[in-house]
Amino acid sequence: MIEIDCVSKSFGGQKVLEEVSLGIAKGEKLLLMGQNGAGKTTLMRMILGEYRPDKGGVKIDGCDPLRERQKALAQIAFVPQMPPPLKLTLEELTYYVSQSCGIESERVWKFAEAMELEWKQNLKKTFFKLSGGMKQKLLIAIALSRDAQVLMFDEPTANLDPSARIRFDALLREFAMDKSLIFISHRIQEVEGLVERIVEMDLGKVVRDEKI
Repeated sequence: MIEIDCVSKSFGGQKVLEEVSLGIAKGEKLLLMGQNGAGKTTLMRMILGEYRPDKGGVKIDGCDPLRERQKALAQIAFVPQMPPPLKLTLEELTYYVSQSCGIESERVWKFAEAMELEWKQNLKKTFFKLSGGMKQKLLIAIALSRDAQVLMFDEPTANLDPSARIRFDALLREFAMDKSLIFISHRIQEVEGLVERIVEMDLGKVVRDEKI
C-alpha cells in the first residue's frame, strides 16, 4: 500500500532522514515510535507529499504523492497532532469536507456525536476557537467518515479526555479494522491491541521493525 524507498532528507545541512526504507501493507496496523527529533514527523510529511525527498521516493498504492497528489492523498485520511488554525466554522468545514471527499455531512456528524462532540451547539463556531479536545474530536470524525484505505494519526489522543480515548478506540475497532492504520506516538499503551507491528526511529533511521 505504502512504499518508502531509501528516503533521505536534510534541512539546512542537518540530516533528518537517512536512507529510510519501509513498506506498509494494505490493512496493516503499525505504530511509529521514537523520541522528538527521531524523524517521525518528517517521514509522515513525506508520505503526505508535503516534503520532497533529497533521495529516494514514496509511493501510495503506486502513486507518487508529489506528482499525483490528488490521487495519492485520496487514499489517506490524516489527523495531525497540532490541528491547523482554520478560520472556517464547523458548518463550513464539514460542508467543504463533504464536497471535496464526496461524503454526506451527516456521516461526519454521526462520528462527531460518537466522539461526544457537541456539534449542534457549535456549528457557527470557528474551528480555531474550539478547545484542543473539540478540534481533535472533529478531525477524528472527519477521518473516520472518509472511505480512505489508510488512516494516519499523529498522537491522536493527546488532547482527549479518558472517555473520548475509550470511544476513539471503540470506533477504530468497529469501523477501521479493514484499513491500514498508522499511529505516530510515544505511548504504546494507547494503541495496545490495535497494532501488529512496531517501527522505531532514532536520529533519522529505522532502528527497530518487528511484529508483535
